[in-house]
Amino acid sequence: MTRPVGLGMEPEIDFHVLSFEGPDVYARAGGIASRISGLTLALSEEGFETHLWFIGDPGLPAQETGGSLTLHRWCQWISHHHPGGVYDGEDGKRSDYSASLPPALVRDHLAPRLEHPGRWAVVLAEEWQTVDAVVHLDALLRVAGLRDRVAILWNANNVFGFERIDWQRLAAAATITTVSRYMRHLMWKLGVDPLVIPNGIPVDYLEPPERRATAAFRQTLADRLVLTKVARWDPDKRWLLAIDIVAELKRHGWRPLLIARGGVEAHEAEVFARAAAIGLHVLERPIAEHDERSLIATLSGLGSADVVSLTSYLTPRLSRLLFRGSAAVLANSGREPFGLVGLETMAANGIACVGGTGEDYAVPGWNALLLQTNDPREFLGLFQRLLANPDENRAIRTRAGATARRYTWNQIIRRDLLPRLYSLVSDGQAFPAPGPGGARRHLHGQTTELPANDPSRPIP
Repeated sequence: MTRPVGLGMEPEIDFHVLSFEGPDVYARAGGIASRISGLTLALSEEGFETHLWFIGDPGLPAQETGGSLTLHRWCQWISHHHPGGVYDGEDGKRSDYSASLPPALVRDHLAPRLEHPGRWAVVLAEEWQTVDAVVHLDALLRVAGLRDRVAILWNANNVFGFERIDWQRLAAAATITTVSRYMRHLMWKLGVDPLVIPNGIPVDYLEPPERRATAAFRQTLADRLVLTKVARWDPDKRWLLAIDIVAELKRHGWRPLLIARGGVEAHEAEVFARAAAIGLHVLERPIAEHDERSLIATLSGLGSADVVSLTSYLTPRLSRLLFRGSAAVLANSGREPFGLVGLETMAANGIACVGGTGEDYAVPGWNALLLQTNDPREFLGLFQRLLANPDENRAIRTRAGATARRYTWNQIIRRDLLPRLYSLVSDGQAFPAPGPGGARRHLHGQTTELPANDPSRPIP
């Protein structure tokens, strides 16, 4: 394999991931947090020294290191005054992040590391909130004479904030990427031609739920046709179609139960109003503890309820139980940039019903079902055929699991990310892949408090 000019036999690559969302509860607002958590952990598992710069919990250490992964909780002095989560006080955080993070990153990390031969760095930035930080970082690296030693990628997971992006400046500062061919086509309309590097899932998402738990789940709901939907309360997620599907199943003599887990969005009221208007009974229930027994207890004694809305956070373990135990998971959306829930369903050997926009991993009728319309009868036709053929049902579930194994973050890094990075290095030279033991590890689990977040600064 070719090596960058001037590097020794054991060059090192550091990864710096820039994102608003991250692993802290404070920083989790949706699928981006899951993406970032899985990506950074997998990079560190591959042996790369990895740093995540995110809007973390103001009550936790500003810097925390474990193994090859270091968390940098930025803007804590602002977050302290905005306890509502990562996007509470968003504009002030974005301004501070863009102004203060790039100088610290160059001064304290990139410059000291890159002065040694054989060291390179990759910056992976996420979503529109980091655009100004990327442009600022690019300028600082050019002044420092380090730009040719750092690959900068900026990624779009969805179209949020696109109207606030100066695409010409961004394209001059970074290589633009996105997560699916669907997103790429949307971005073409803006004169942007991104590279596609798909999302991934943590490898432990492939672990099946305990057989006893799955059996208990199915026994508890043995007299119901169980459907699950996990998504933000957003019209694009086609919650109203899910309600109509339940009503259509009832009209045909089934006893359906929709297990719903939404977010905090206002569309929830419209969904519940639709259910009431067509005669469906909705219950809201919390989960007492984050374990399988508590989830099953929550789903016991539902009586005549047609929809049960879970008001508690679903851990990945509980999600896998729902996805595996349900007859089908309604992961269809009208516009879906990638479809992470559909992939997570397939990882649990579940029947994923996707919408056919950004779900590049789905092959209709082979490893998933495809719902293209807003007509509940479409689902009924596809699903009745599947129920009538148990062998095909099992085959789709098996193929779904096999597909998901190709989309773990470790696979994405080796198959999609690193080859793209090789092609981005100047003069066609390539980053070397880590050897059997991975890249060198220099960190040993220290936890450090940093004084960078000065509470005396004015609150944006």
